[in-house]
Amino acid sequence: MTSKPLYHFRPVTPDDFDLLASWQAQPHVHAWWDDEDPYDQETLSDARVSHWIVSLNSHPFAFMQDYTVHGWNDHHFASLPKGARGIDQYIGDPDMLGAGHGTAFIGERMRVLFDQGAPVIATDPHPDNARAIAVYRKLGFELVGPPRDTEWGLILPMVAER
Repeated sequence: MTSKPLYHFRPVTPDDFDLLASWQAQPHVHAWWDDEDPYDQETLSDARVSHWIVSLNSHPFAFMQDYTVHGWNDHHFASLPKGARGIDQYIGDPDMLGAGHGTAFIGERMRVLFDQGAPVIATDPHPDNARAIAVYRKLGFELVGPPRDTEWGLILPMVAER
């Protein structure tokens, strides 16, 4: 028996730009998420990245993106196998923090990505983002190297296999 997904993922549209900006202005998001480049149509048109609004019971509360790690020259996960996906996300609604939603919706999306053929999933939190790292560890992510500087900032490389 397959359980019905609890969370709903829908593609980000231009109508979501104000919502995303308001979430990125929240202190718990702003501390870890670069908001210098606001979302625009060009961002959404990038075929390397899938952008999602995550909802629970029709209440949008989080943003998630997954991307091909082989879409950029010299990406820090370029050595991963063909089909590997990277993920990034945040809970925008502060009322949804600390209730296990992050672990749950990330796990749901990971199952979809693995079912679609991703051999591994990578993520790259800031090394000081203890909350995110703890969630990733619960989901089976393991460290695959020391912290390192990238064009996207200081990261801690982590991967999960099916």
